[in-house]
Amino acid sequence: MPTGDADYASTIERLQGALQFGINPSLDGIRELTATLGCPERECRCVQITGTNGKTSVTRMTGALLSAHGYRTGVYTSPHLVSYTERIEIDGEPLSEVDFARVFADVFDAAAQLGREFTEFELLTAGALHAFSLHGVEFACLEVGMGGRWDATSVVDPIVAVVTGVALDHTDRLGATREEIAFDKAHIITANSIPVIGPGCIGVDHIFLERALSLGHPRVFRVGIGDDPDITWDIVRRPRMPGGVLTLDIHGLREHRVGVHAPAYQAANVAIAMGAAGAALFDVLDPEATDRILRAMTFPGRFHALRREPPLVIDGAHNPDAAEVLAGAIHDSFSGGLPVLVLGILADKDAEGIVRALAPVGSAFVATENGSPRCMPAAELADLIGRITGTSAAVAPDVGDALRVADRLSNGRGVVVSGSLYTAGAVYALGAEAVG
Repeated sequence: MPTGDADYASTIERLQGALQFGINPSLDGIRELTATLGCPERECRCVQITGTNGKTSVTRMTGALLSAHGYRTGVYTSPHLVSYTERIEIDGEPLSEVDFARVFADVFDAAAQLGREFTEFELLTAGALHAFSLHGVEFACLEVGMGGRWDATSVVDPIVAVVTGVALDHTDRLGATREEIAFDKAHIITANSIPVIGPGCIGVDHIFLERALSLGHPRVFRVGIGDDPDITWDIVRRPRMPGGVLTLDIHGLREHRVGVHAPAYQAANVAIAMGAAGAALFDVLDPEATDRILRAMTFPGRFHALRREPPLVIDGAHNPDAAEVLAGAIHDSFSGGLPVLVLGILADKDAEGIVRALAPVGSAFVATENGSPRCMPAAELADLIGRITGTSAAVAPDVGDALRVADRLSNGRGVVVSGSLYTAGAVYALGAEAVG
């Protein structure tokens, strides 16, 4: 176990007080930090996952599949919804607050030895890798924070490099076009990694294939891409209500029929995760273990049904592409009438694009705030919703009040909360009693 000593509250205070972004694009800092910790990134096999949308779901499913096949597996994701401990899991269980604090006491000591500042994400990444080393993890699945080329998770040399898709997001940092963003993300593919390229890469997939070819890769797992993809899927049965089972046939590894409590938009992510786990395990996935673990999966913040009657669904869609996918899930699952939508959106996101995507599937709207200093004021968001939909949106800056207003407006049809993972987290933080 770690040798450092700290309490959880002070650990979080120190993390939150760290730099939020690096000044210069470089991996030097994270490399120095992990080297001081003993190079934990070299002690397990790593799967690195990037992509504009779907990467958290793919990271968690890939980790669950590897655990189901008997390997001690660590999963590192971001951001968290309620607690920082959610970001670092081992075999599906987050670190305890005590263990989290001890791990980061070691990380802070290492940073102090180096005498330089690190970003919060560099510290968190180093802490995740350190925790995995201390707990004897055999596989680590790491979600990229942003892009790929200069992301702190790129301190690892992955055996599998996954790209779920490319859309316009973080354009101020990654590039103004899909091609520029794809070029940045393609750098997670290294000479030692098997690339897994998801269907969200269609149109820029040549960038990833050219990168793989230049590195001499004999094999690329193409999920739903090209004239003859390596992995495809068929939807056998769609869920008829929020929280229902999606049944899929996955082709290309072996023939697998699997079920997952998720909307149809997760079909591609299931196929990508199975491709990633299959690449890591040399195509060997046990059908029973695969179906069992996928059926047990939950997806907090991703069309997660917190309440069945009347439905209350939480989805952290934070860009127009994700909002369009969410709109499709609402259309499929709310056959009894359109729900009321509660939206809280960060000011630096494409709020107009999100609202336009969701406008056709909301019977009414409630504008709220999620507690982030970056959140768009509820009144400003309500004005935007009114301009786009032609109807007035209710204003309720407090999330709890927004849920109560939405429940009254829905007449039993249900409520969907979206616009940001921070908004999703604010609902989870209310607790079971508050959400019914």
